[in-house]
Amino acid sequence: MSPDDVINLGASAVYVILKISAPLLGIGLLAGLLVSIFQATTQIQEQTLAFIPKIVAIFISLVIFGPWMLTQLLDFTHGIFNQLHNFIG
Repeated sequence: MSPDDVINLGASAVYVILKISAPLLGIGLLAGLLVSIFQATTQIQEQTLAFIPKIVAIFISLVIFGPWMLTQLLDFTHGIFNQLHNFIG
């Protein structure tokens, strides 16, 4: 296995990780932004108010995007196992 193969495999792994985490991070960011706007307009400075909606939003998005995320991970893993003979020799 050449160094170029290792770099390509690592780059594709990072790309899959970014692609899988993007929906959850985006929804968490949006929920945090909405909560902070709500806190700024109502002047409520409760610490737990910032975390609970983000956790709920991420759990709901995990339920929605979970099958797609699993499919992406399985496709990547299947591709690695299909190329296993190239890695060994």
